[in-house]
Amino acid sequence: MATTIVLLRRRDLRLHDNPALYYAAKKGEVLPVFVLDDTTTDQKSSAQNWWLYRSLEQFMTSFKAIGGELIIRRGDTPAIILELLKQTSAQAVFWNRCYEPTVYIKDQQFAKQLDQMGMVIQTFESQLLLSPWKTKKADGMPYKVFTSFYNNLQKQEIHRPLPALSSISMAKVDVLSLTMAELDLLPMSNWTEKLERHWDVHEQAALDKLHQFTERALIHYKDERDYPAAARHSALSPYLATGLLSARTVYHHVLECDIYGEAFLRQLAWREFSWHVLFHFPESLHQPLNEKFSAFRWDNDKTLLDLWKKGKTGYPLVDAGMRELWATGFMHNRVRMLVASFLTKHLLIHWEKGADWFFDTLVDADLANNTMGWQWAAGTGADAAPYFRIFNPVLQGKKFDEEGEYVKRWVPELKLLPAKYIHEPYKAPEDVLRAAHITIGKDYPAPIVDHKAARARALGRYNEVKKK
Repeated sequence: MATTIVLLRRRDLRLHDNPALYYAAKKGEVLPVFVLDDTTTDQKSSAQNWWLYRSLEQFMTSFKAIGGELIIRRGDTPAIILELLKQTSAQAVFWNRCYEPTVYIKDQQFAKQLDQMGMVIQTFESQLLLSPWKTKKADGMPYKVFTSFYNNLQKQEIHRPLPALSSISMAKVDVLSLTMAELDLLPMSNWTEKLERHWDVHEQAALDKLHQFTERALIHYKDERDYPAAARHSALSPYLATGLLSARTVYHHVLECDIYGEAFLRQLAWREFSWHVLFHFPESLHQPLNEKFSAFRWDNDKTLLDLWKKGKTGYPLVDAGMRELWATGFMHNRVRMLVASFLTKHLLIHWEKGADWFFDTLVDADLANNTMGWQWAAGTGADAAPYFRIFNPVLQGKKFDEEGEYVKRWVPELKLLPAKYIHEPYKAPEDVLRAAHITIGKDYPAPIVDHKAARARALGRYNEVKKK
């Protein structure tokens, strides 16, 4: 019986809608190998490595229940697959495509090498609704504007997800496999221990959360998603980013919910757009997509960056978001936009500094989404918010967390402060501060920058670029 090697990576650890695994199993005997490739972005994120460890654990258990056994390797992917080809009688290699720029180029080169060896190679769409090259303008060029991209995407057929594998025939070979401990994924510090309290890292948990969201919160999503205390967000992003949920599974399930799903599906399309942009403009990982911002003067004050990371800026909604991130590995999307705008425009710190921090601490860290989100907030990317749009953190707080519920949850030193002053504690009268047991500068910091002055300074820097 023909043997197919199936290459699995961090986004492939699920049984439902897993094309490479599904079609290899239909073809004959399978030799599934998980590779942690040191030459890719795999090693950059502490939160994601913790998540990977847990998802790999659960996948191995689920896989074993249907007759599978996963080989674990770490190192250079082509070298590992070539070694396995020498050790076995496999004549085919299947994998689900990854669109991270370095990985995709490497995969393309490896596919050519395998083809020259006479191997059967099949690659599949698994990460997105559609491969990045399938949605393009009439002239064949990629999109830089979301609305046009979305209008095109809506006209295309999105295939239904494949059923979950219920059994698999393993190739009978004796090859080396690493242990989980040998992958060395868990960080030396105990920071990730707190994540255990907030996330159930399991494929079935992901599917359950999808159903709970559509049954309980989807109807409210359009009107209440911007209010962090309301908790009307889906919390599906970590499962999508890490592949415990497939985009097609989410899309078709939400689509069946009729009119209530459109606002959410639009957000799913933003995810598609971010990968479309990164695929066609890989330089956007480190360079502003709007080239004129290459000349922008950033201050990059390390002290201010550290205060931002610790949630000690003196602006309660900003601080609440940063503390939620540190405690849970997650942050509400509306608050993400605010803290990103604050870092890049109030503090004049390069968007890459913020993107790196998010990528290291978010459980839903996604290379394309993260890059686009930060370039959007900084005003430097595709379809970005104009640079002169500078969020007022106080007004944002009053608008989206009027009673301060979200702030009090994550900035408990302000919990006794009346809602009137919750977003401007530094303006509260002394008797109000005493009653709330707050001394500004001791229990809670004064603002590290003045909003009006910071806004004027940011606009001045923008005008420098605009004149060039």
